[in-house]
Amino acid sequence: MAREPWVVTDELWELVEPLLPTRERRFRYPGRKRLPDRQCLCGILFVLHTGIPWQDLPAELGFGSGVTCWRRLEEWHQAGVWDRLHRLLLRGLRAADAIDFSRAIVDSRHVPAKKGAPRRARARSTAAGPAPSTTSSSTPRASRSRSA
Repeated sequence: MAREPWVVTDELWELVEPLLPTRERRFRYPGRKRLPDRQCLCGILFVLHTGIPWQDLPAELGFGSGVTCWRRLEEWHQAGVWDRLHRLLLRGLRAADAIDFSRAIVDSRHVPAKKGAPRRARARSTAAGPAPSTTSSSTPRASRSRSA
């Protein structure tokens, strides 16, 4: 039986949990207890997988509110969690020789051109030219006189 893609397995959680920043609860005026990180991660994955708006995250799933999950996503982004997780997963895949580089693409946004390239000629526009005027004509006017 296949599991839902937003369910965080114990194996994945062992990789993610050490990367997450810890937040100590205040002793005085502690406020509401923080939702567990694993539940928030499941909520984040659910929203990203289904494409629903954050505010429409169903409370029945137990992932907290969409706003809570979005805030946690932003907090983890600011802490650099996603970059570190990406590097960690790539390292594991490389060690297992599980990356197929024959299908890799180099994107110029991520690989700078060291010496640049010669300037190319300016691209010609493919848009239509100006339309002819409907108020004036380039053909000569007919005479209004009735001379024969």
